[in-house]
Amino acid sequence: MRKKTFAAAALLAVASLTLSACGSGDGDSGKPVSVVSEEAGSQKAATVLDKPFEKPDLVLTDTNGKKYDFRAETAGRPTLVYFGYTHCPDVCPLTMNNIAVAKKQLPQDQQDELRIVFVTTDPERDTSAALGTWLKGIDSQVVGLTGDFDTIQAGARTLGISIDPPRKDENGKTVSDHGTQVIAFSPKTDGGYVLYGEDATVDDYTQDLPKIIKGDKP
Repeated sequence: MRKKTFAAAALLAVASLTLSACGSGDGDSGKPVSVVSEEAGSQKAATVLDKPFEKPDLVLTDTNGKKYDFRAETAGRPTLVYFGYTHCPDVCPLTMNNIAVAKKQLPQDQQDELRIVFVTTDPERDTSAALGTWLKGIDSQVVGLTGDFDTIQAGARTLGISIDPPRKDENGKTVSDHGTQVIAFSPKTDGGYVLYGEDATVDDYTQDLPKIIKGDKP
């Protein structure tokens, strides 16, 4: 495991995390997602941010077809957010399943307190119904959100996560290029203070979620 610590100054420096085209075989598009300074020799998967992100002002549609105001609905609650899409054959389902498995190891009251939000990067195909069906197979408590692509893209950008419009690959398959970070928000400050990359494991989340639920640093 590795730990990376964000330095405030590094946010204006060189990007080291890049877009991942899930299942397309060209996982590095060379476009910056976030800026990070490595803390050498550390052993955790969590990236603790020196300057937490503000919660994005996202008002989208949930799996029941109802309006969901991300800031209002998650205020004062430990929250994980991930941007991905249901047709992704690899990174997205693995990430969501890792989180779901770790969550199920928590006491029931902590499971109920935690908010896990999946925001689609492919809203044309990921309707409310499609999201609901997909997430039901992972964890029915996960909030799935869809809506206008530009709104989603802008909200992700405020968290240092880049998303490109879905495109056709060389085989004519629609793929979505998107950053694969999971951002954790503190229930104490509502700030996005911890980041996980796609290499975070079930064990990483199992170890860290109890601390995140309290708003502590993992």
